Amino acid sequence: MWAGIECTVNRVGDRYFDQVVRSGHHHRHDDLDRLAALGVRTVRYPVIWERTAPDELAAADWRWPDARLERLRVLGVDPIAGLVHHGSGPRYTNLLDPAFPGHLARYAGAVAARYPWLTSYTPVNEPLTTARFSGLYGHWYPHARTNHAFARALLVQCKATVLAMRAIRAVTPDARLISTEDLACTHSAPRLAYQAAFENERRWLSLDLLCGRVDRAHPLRRWLHASGMTDAEVGWFTDNPCPPDVIGCNYYVTSERYLDDRVDDWPEHERGGNGRDRYADVAAVRACGMVGGARLLADCHARFRRPLAVTEAHLGCTRDDQMRWLLGMYDEVVRARAAGVPVVALTAWAAFGSYDWDSLVTRDTGTYEPGLFDTRGAEPRPTALAAMVRELAAGRRPDHAVLAGRGWWERKASRAAA
Repeated sequence: MWAGIECTVNRVGDRYFDQVVRSGHHHRHDDLDRLAALGVRTVRYPVIWERTAPDELAAADWRWPDARLERLRVLGVDPIAGLVHHGSGPRYTNLLDPAFPGHLARYAGAVAARYPWLTSYTPVNEPLTTARFSGLYGHWYPHARTNHAFARALLVQCKATVLAMRAIRAVTPDARLISTEDLACTHSAPRLAYQAAFENERRWLSLDLLCGRVDRAHPLRRWLHASGMTDAEVGWFTDNPCPPDVIGCNYYVTSERYLDDRVDDWPEHERGGNGRDRYADVAAVRACGMVGGARLLADCHARFRRPLAVTEAHLGCTRDDQMRWLLGMYDEVVRARAAGVPVVALTAWAAFGSYDWDSLVTRDTGTYEPGLFDTRGAEPRPTALAAMVRELAAGRRPDHAVLAGRGWWERKASRAAA
């Protein structure tokens, strides 16, 4: 059983949203003891570039990661060091900057030199999702809304991952790359099957690039060229593959989408289009139901033949449904393993909660979602999820009474399928 700390440092305009500060984890010295007491032995942990070296690397302030990482060593908890989490880097760079990969590689090399015992890294969390939110939808800095910016941001982050791992492995040759991405799937009305097919190919693009799979026969090679990427830029990845040691799959109730040409059936904010057709892009659970995590984990393994981990399992909702979602993901992992998919871990996400993800972290409204602990009081309070993680970490399936009920997504999916 793994756990993860929500550590997004995203930029909106000139402001940075730092989840580690907002949850209070930045200031509490005993949080890691709380996680270890649950039986957690691996944690996705922030060594975030923008937090540690917001200016030049020579002026980096290592005091916070020094103390936290040393405490993890004492506790016997293995960290997976995250360097960029939905971020665009310090103010002197951004996701469209061709110098971004080199800058991150130098930071990654400094991290490895300071902590040579670290053996697992996520240099860039969810590069495809971050490219969409920053380059295609305009939510995060640099707030672009074009295919060109999306493709550029994606290639920049993937190249940064390759160069970062090269710098890390110069110090720690056996360091593992845990590359994370949303475990997405797009369904559609018949008229929009072509768009769904494109998005279902695009969902793998960051991993395809890292694995050196985007050769001249790749289905999206021409699309990348049409989006302004040169043959040399795309071909660089086939010459410099850096396949993940473990593919981290983040699965949410919104990860599966449905494209509906009946736009009038949906609210205005769900409506959009591709220049050819107008359609609503909605959570599949509200329209057609979900195929589920086990099926999508199998699809991912069939494509890449790498070990997998569910690296984020979380739902912002009631306590009962949070418990049902986590147990449901545990059952999906069990089903995937029974089918021969090598899923090495399930990660309870947002150990100390998260803020304002209902607005995709674009507004400061103070909307809080508890995780394993609720941090709104004087001291973090263990939630029912904490008790579940303790059971799962001990190899036992939780049997709390509320787990016999169905989650809202299951009830909604049943009505949608009907």
